[in-house]
Amino acid sequence: MGRLVLNHSTNIEGLIPLLQKLALDINIKTITPAAISRSRGRSSKLIIRLSVKTINGYKAIARKGKTAQEVFISTDLSKDELKQIIDIYNRK
Repeated sequence: MGRLVLNHSTNIEGLIPLLQKLALDINIKTITPAAISRSRGRSSKLIIRLSVKTINGYKAIARKGKTAQEVFISTDLSKDELKQIIDIYNRK
């Protein structure tokens, strides 16, 4: 079971409850939401996509509306395994 690092006062609406569920997975060590930015496209619902590999795990991008937020996930899982777990929560 991982831990969720809450070091920002603002997050995308609905992101924290989704990350709390994701942190319950035994293979995830830490989840850290990071910088918020504006995006050109528009996403009707909250969705998380894996972006690039980092030293400890992966960087993901959470998007809702015109807002995007980086999320760093520390894990030993492969990209495909982590993508399968994230896709489960994206469908809900």
